[in-house]
Amino acid sequence: MARRSDTVFLPFRLGEGYPGAVPVIRSDRRTIALELKHDGTILVRAPRFTDDAKIRAFLAEREGWLRAHLAKQEAEAGEEPERLTREEIDALFREAAADLPARVRRLAPAVGVTYGRITIRNQKTRWGSCTSGGNLNFNCLLMLAPEAARDYVVIHELCHRLEMNHSPRFWAEVARVCPDYRTQRKWFREHGRALLKSMFG
Repeated sequence: MARRSDTVFLPFRLGEGYPGAVPVIRSDRRTIALELKHDGTILVRAPRFTDDAKIRAFLAEREGWLRAHLAKQEAEAGEEPERLTREEIDALFREAAADLPARVRRLAPAVGVTYGRITIRNQKTRWGSCTSGGNLNFNCLLMLAPEAARDYVVIHELCHRLEMNHSPRFWAEVARVCPDYRTQRKWFREHGRALLKSMFG
């Protein structure tokens, strides 16, 4: 029988000061939603008969969103975002090594380019880069960004295979494959600094 609890354990560790489980409020709503209140309280709202496993899967998908918003809250409150541990950084590298090359393989045909070596780094200021030889570098912290934001960074770097600049022609290529790129750039402007501080202080 499916389990439906009043609290569900997070499928990831947020660090000291944050609970390992979040309360679940079930109602006649149709979708699952994650709420982060101004005081840092986290809760899940879900349809009445949603089982715990489905909620945990939803939380796993929203990890990047939650970490980014927690970091933003801490920054707005004048607090330093909690620094990632060595274990958490290693986990990000492993996740990025699986996720980002797959994203490149999926998106390169849409851009219409080839590429060379893919390297995962922990850069202090860049989310990605592309060399003149077509090698791509990506920041492991992208794994804390939403899916659409990750796609944007990959598309951005692949478009440098067509234009090694930020000219109007370059942005036209980005817009062709990623029509909402301005939304994704805005996300990095609003949340990127806090994410970088979680690694580099």
